[in-house]
Formats: sequence, C-alpha cells, structure tokens
Amino acid sequence: MKRTLVIGDIHSGLKALEQLLERAEVTKNDHLIFLGDYVDGWSQAVETIDFLIELNKKHKCTFIRGNHDEFCKSWLLKEGDNPEWFKHGGEATINSYAKADKQTIDNHVQFYEGLNNYYLDDNDRLFLHAGFTNLKGIEFEYFKKTFYWDRTLWEMALSLNPNLKEDDILYPKRLKNYKEIYIGHTPVTRIGKTEPQNAANVWNIDTGAAFKGPLSILDVETKKVWQSDPVYTFYPDETGRN
Repeated sequence: MKRTLVIGDIHSGLKALEQLLERAEVTKNDHLIFLGDYVDGWSQAVETIDFLIELNKKHKCTFIRGNHDEFCKSWLLKEGDNPEWFKHGGEATINSYAKADKQTIDNHVQFYEGLNNYYLDDNDRLFLHAGFTNLKGIEFEYFKKTFYWDRTLWEMALSLNPNLKEDDILYPKRLKNYKEIYIGHTPVTRIGKTEPQNAANVWNIDTGAAFKGPLSILDVETKKVWQSDPVYTFYPDETGRN
C-alpha cells in the first residue's frame, strides 16, 4: 500500500530519524515529504544530509526548504556569518562540517539548492515549511522567504473559533485555497503539545525535535502518527537548541 508520509523538522537528529522510519515501517512504496530544517540543533548535521541524499536514491522523497537549511547553505557558500544562526543551532552545524571534505560540502550545497519552497499534490494538499501570506495563495506570494519564515499562518489557524465554518464571511481567505496545509517551523511544544496538531485545515508536524520533543511522521490519509523517543535522549551530552 502506498502512503504519503510527512516528516517534521529533524534538526540533525539522525538517530531519531532512523528510529522513526523503522517504527513507521517505511517502504519504497511510500512517498516521504520532509518539511525542512534538516540541520541546526544536534551534532549530526553532515550525517543527516548524507542520509537523506542516500534515502532519496531508494525512496520517493520530496524535500522542502527550511530557514535553517538556508542559513547553512549561505554559510557553506561563504556568503557571510550570521550571529543569530550561530546561537540557534548553527554552532553545532559548523562543528559538524569541520570534519567534512570538499566533495561532501559540494554534494550538500547541491542538496540545499535543490530544495523546494513548497509542494502541492494532486489532492490540493499543500506542504511547506512555514506558511504564506497572500490571500490568493502560494503562486501570488511576493516574498519567497515567507515560505520558510512565516508564522502568521499557524497563529491565525490557532486563533480561529473551531465552530467557524468555511462558508462564513469571517473565514480566512488564505485557508480556502487548499484542502489541507502541512507545516513545521513553529514547534507545537510552544503550546504544550508533543504530537502533531491540527487547527482549521492546517497541520503542524514540528513536535520540538530540536528541543525536548520527539520527531514525528504523519500519514496524510489516515492521520496516524508515529514518533521517535524524545530526540535529546539520543544525545545525552548535548544541549540541542535549548
């Protein structure tokens, strides 16, 4: 049976990702959609990207661009240091790449440059890292960085009265463009949750892997969820993004 599986922000937690793929019993028939932020947090940045590159050779994978992936690409291309990035997981990534050879770095830059800002499937389900702001939808977005930086989409979805119907004049036009929207970027641990959360037609799959939460996979058809152990337990001598 073919499944469409969406995976939340990994933040270099490769050990948790390996456990998660095993728990979900992922096969070559599955379509794996990764929502971005593959690096920054734990110590296995290089190993994580190597793993994803190899995984893509054996499975159907769609890789979405996250803001932390853009930070890392810019640093690898020597486009300048970012002190905020360094404080929010970049230091661990820099330390990881200190051991990488030129061929590995070249391969990784190619991976980062090939990431997608979003993916829209045949069932009108949208997958992107953060959000969008244009009322008409993604094709009309003025600033592409919004796709991996926006937090207003999730904040809006959370703020809606759950009894509000889609045909109500007050229902946000942004949300009417798509059947479902899948995002990461803003950890649900901020609202005290550790499992993927649904608000309106938006699903947030970032369950705080960079902090004290687990890494999660969600089946978009059945909404079944699989989770790793809390990611920090795989890296007992590290602090992650805390």
